[in-house]
Amino acid sequence: MTLTAGVVAVQGDVSEHAAAIERAASARGETAEVREIRRAGIAPDCDVLLLPGGESTTISRLLAREGIDREIRDHVAAGRPVLATCAGLIVASRDANDDRVETLDLLDVTVERNAFGRQKDSFEAPLDVAGLDDPFPAVFIRAPLIESVGDAEVLATWEGRPVAVRDGPVVGTSFHPELTDDDRIHALAFFERAPTP
Repeated sequence: MTLTAGVVAVQGDVSEHAAAIERAASARGETAEVREIRRAGIAPDCDVLLLPGGESTTISRLLAREGIDREIRDHVAAGRPVLATCAGLIVASRDANDDRVETLDLLDVTVERNAFGRQKDSFEAPLDVAGLDDPFPAVFIRAPLIESVGDAEVLATWEGRPVAVRDGPVVGTSFHPELTDDDRIHALAFFERAPTP
């Protein structure tokens, strides 16, 4: 089976995410065809979508300008999965605590941008993630903090604060799972779906 994976490619680690999706698919006997999304019309043909990091105000503005925001919302409304990482989590949230960010309201969380500090404050931490047998080596770079969680399920915390959540078909992380060789977060988002209540 071939999975069509769309990576929003306006900013962020596009090639790293593409490689992680391809590894996760291959480990499960599938193939992934990765398409970069910079304009409207591509997302509707994708089975899964990925919102990488970058600068959340810029990403949200470009998504709105190109009409990609509506396509992402339609994708989620159809029950198809999305992985949103770092700034992608901010854009996917219900409330970014910043009027400059036009959020997609896909994750029932409130976030605070850059809450874990500046670039120099970046760190790696082993996280216990729901659904994974062993700790995940999470890389935090200018990471957002999930301040409050509504109906979303918390998948992982760091020092008592949520850093990974799932809301229906959408998984959001404060960290950058693509910056390791570990594809388990991508697999969790795209291949190991939560049971429907």
